[in-house]
This record gives sequence, structure tokens and C-alpha cells, in this order.
Amino acid sequence: MPVKDFPQECWELVFRFLGHGRHLESVSMVCKQFLSITNRLQFSLTVYDPTIPLIPQLLLRFSRLKILDLSHFNGGDLEGLLHQISHSGLDLDLINLSNQRTLPIDGLRKLGSKMINLRVLICSNIGSLHDSHLVVIAYCFPFLEELDISFPLNSQASDFGMLRLSSMLENLHKINLSGNYLITDKSLFSLCQNCMSIKEISFFNCFKITQVGIASAINLRPSLTSISFDIEKKRIHGPGLTLIPINLDLIDSFRSLKRLTAIDLSNSFISDEFLFAVAEGSGLLLKKLILQDCCNHTFAGISYVLSKCQSVQCLDLRKADFLTDQCISKLSIFLLNLTSINLSGCCQLTNSTFCILTRSCPLLSEIKMERTSLGLEGEEGSMLDVVVNLQVKTVYLGDNILLNDANLIKFASIFPGLQLLDLNSCEGISGECVVEILKRCCEIRHLSLAYTGMKLFMINFQVSQLEVLNLSGSRINDEGLSIISKKCCRLLLLDIQSCWYVTAKGVREVVENCRALEELNLKNCGSVPDDFVAGLTFSRPSLRKIITPSGVSVYY
Repeated sequence: MPVKDFPQECWELVFRFLGHGRHLESVSMVCKQFLSITNRLQFSLTVYDPTIPLIPQLLLRFSRLKILDLSHFNGGDLEGLLHQISHSGLDLDLINLSNQRTLPIDGLRKLGSKMINLRVLICSNIGSLHDSHLVVIAYCFPFLEELDISFPLNSQASDFGMLRLSSMLENLHKINLSGNYLITDKSLFSLCQNCMSIKEISFFNCFKITQVGIASAINLRPSLTSISFDIEKKRIHGPGLTLIPINLDLIDSFRSLKRLTAIDLSNSFISDEFLFAVAEGSGLLLKKLILQDCCNHTFAGISYVLSKCQSVQCLDLRKADFLTDQCISKLSIFLLNLTSINLSGCCQLTNSTFCILTRSCPLLSEIKMERTSLGLEGEEGSMLDVVVNLQVKTVYLGDNILLNDANLIKFASIFPGLQLLDLNSCEGISGECVVEILKRCCEIRHLSLAYTGMKLFMINFQVSQLEVLNLSGSRINDEGLSIISKKCCRLLLLDIQSCWYVTAKGVREVVENCRALEELNLKNCGSVPDDFVAGLTFSRPSLRKIITPSGVSVYY
């Protein structure tokens, strides 16, 4: 059958299998028919400043866009851009307006008059947020299901705006209020009272929301499935600092959260009694437990909650410095469903913990053990007891100063399917070790060797899967870049920030040989002149973003 007679629906299925975005660029250049089909498969668009003149054509070209990300837009005329989008005829599902100086009222109104089916609005890190913005959002997007107004630089949003918003957004089921320090218990209560579908609430750094207010809101809406907040660790009292005890009503309220699947209490003052209540409430439904940087609890509390909540998939115990290899060995029997764990900052954990996790957690895909005692042999397990684990894809081992080549090569032999390895600031590893890892883990796509002191590694084979390489702060030189450019030719992103031994010669060789290169970070590369960067895109049209030696981000 000739290509032109092959049904377009079938071509769409084939192209969907290939991927999206950059994966379809080469396909789109084959013929006009393929270009038309790939255009219809583009559902997400991120707008950078250089893209602005092309916006009308892009919105017309990608007629099925559902997600529009404006968080990188710094052009200034956000009002005009929103007007263009509102006239595009698109039916957006999500728009991200984060990192803007403020939200243009008229632009939101115009957008709301056209995008009536918008489900998700993200407005995080807005320069200035006011009650008027909340009222306009509620009025213009009545069918919103998710809203993020977290961490504005200057928050003037108060209970007045939140009361108006909650009374109008009946379909809202997820909201992030974090960093809006003027709102009080009234706002939280009104959300739980008026938004009948509310399931997920985040309110970190909302200092006027009290423990009593949280308890009242939970009792009003016990059907919550996710809750994220911090319980203040310390408060100034007289000449010193006094810990604030946990309110008994708050502890009791968590026993009523029978549908809770996720809880994030990062940077909180908690207690074992509080963890007991969480376990008694959510039981087997709990999938995500984040206790990073928490204090005042013990191993008994963690053990109890994990014994009762054995469906936990994501576990974050960062900086639980009381944890030992023996503790992890005891917990491992409850972690059969675990897919991600963060034990960074648990300074007593050694190689034993690493081996216990890989041996006892059959579904584990991500391990974070930064700033631990990896490199030391513990008593609870031996490197001789390791078994190959094909599930683990992502490993973060940064800042482990005791980690050496022998340990790392043994770890690599456990994970032949590894795709991301972060060795940031692991100064005890050599270039020979890195080469051996790349041999054993041939599926690695993302490798960070930042601040390792790495100078050169002699690769005599093709590293065909590597897409992201971070060498920032290393001692890499032009000779090293030359080898990388020839053996890692599929690189998409190269970060060589603060690499003082790199010159324009080495950078030019990378750009010429890495034909898919999209991003290049040259910040603080003192031996590379700024004016050299201007001509790079002519030799490599695939480049989308360059950070110049002086730190300026240039988009193409």
C-alpha cells in the first residue's frame, strides 16, 4: 500500500508510539502529510520569549493543544499574550502562569470568556497576588478543578478573597495555598465547607492557620485524600525558643481521615502519637508519606505507621538521623510496595541499607541516599549478599564523601537498567569508575558528575542512550569534551557551568558533533568569550537554550 493511501488514524497510532515533541521532529520533516499528523499530536506548548512573534502561527498550527506553559515568559506584555491566546479557538485544559510579576485582570477575564472548560490553573511564584486576582479567577473559570497560588513574593491575598473564591468554585478538588501568610483558619474552613469536591489541600508556611483550625477543617471534610502542611517547630517565647506541643484535637482529627492516600508534613514538629493517629486513620490506603526534616518523633512512630500502612509507595524520611541500618532492616518487611525512598541526610546509614533496600523492596525504582555514610560497610548486610535489581531506574548519591570506586562499581552491577545517576560532589570517584559504570549500565540517560573534580574519562565505546550530562564545577577540559562529543553524540543537554579549563575550542567540538544538542550551560566558563556564543546556533540549529558565560539565558 502506498504511503499516501495509509489511513491517517493508523499513522497517528504509529507516531504516538514513537513519543512526542522532539521525538517527532525528524518524522515531521519527511513530508507534508507527516507534518500535518505530528502537528495534531502536539498537546503541550512551552512559550519562551523568542517564541512570542511566532505565537499566532503556533496556536494555529497546533490546533489540539491542551496544555500551555507560560512560566518561562519574561516578555512583559502578558496582557497582550493572553488576548492572543483567547482568540486562538483552543480549548485548553491547563495553563501555567507561574513566575510572572503579577496577573493581568483584563487578560484573565478575556481568557476566561473563551476557555470556559479550563480545569487547571497554576499561578505559583507570582510577584504580587491580591484578593482581586482570586475573585477574578473564581468568576472567570467557574469549572476549575485544580488551582495553585503558592508562594507569591508579595501576598496580599486574605480571607476575603479566599471566601469569595471558595463560594464560587464548586468543582474545585485540589488547591495549593502555600506561602499566603495572611490567610487564617477562616479560609481553610470555607474551602472545606463550600467546595464539596475538595480532596487535596496544601498550605505550607501559612503561619496564621492554627492547629485548631486544621482540626476543624478536617472534621468538616473527612473525605480528604491528600493534605500537606507544616506544624511550626519553634516559636520565640521569652528569652529562648520553646517547642509548640501538638494539639490533641488535631491528633484526633487524623483518625477520621479514612480515605487519606498522601500526607506531607515536611519541616514539622510531630510526635509518635501523631503518627499513630495517621496510621489508625488511613491504614492500607496511604500511598505517600513525606516526613522530611521533621523532628520530635522516633523510630517507634515510623515503624508503627509503616506496619499499619504497608501500601506506602513513596516514603521520604530525609534527615531522620536516628535511623540506623538495623532500623531499615526492621522496616524493610513493611516496604514490599515501595517504589521511591528518600533517606538523604540520615548520616548513620551505610552500604548495608543500600543492599537491604535493593534486596527487600521488589518494586523500588528510585533511591535517594545523599549525605549519608555510604562507603562504609555496615553490620546488617554485606555487599556479597546483593542481588540484581532490574526495577531501580533512578539513584541519587550526592555528597557521599566516603563513596569510592569499588563501592560504586558494585552498586552499578546491581542496577543494569539504571537510567539516572546523580553523583554530585562525590569527590572519591575517578574517571575510570565512571567509564565502568557506563559499560555496565548501558541505559543511562541522565548522569550528574557535578563538583566531583572529574577531569577526563577515556571512553572507547558509544554511550548511545546518554541525553543529559552535568559536569558543572568539574575539572573537565577541552580534551575531555572532545571525547564526550564523539562518544555521547545523542546528548540533549550539557551543563559545564563553572568549568574553568574549558575553552571555545572544546565547546565548538561538542556543538559540531552532538547533533541533537538542545541546551548548553556555559555560565562562569571564564575561558569562553560571550561573543563566541552568538554563532553557535548556526553550526547547530537544534539548540534551543544557551546560558552564556556571563549568566544570560538565550532562547532560540
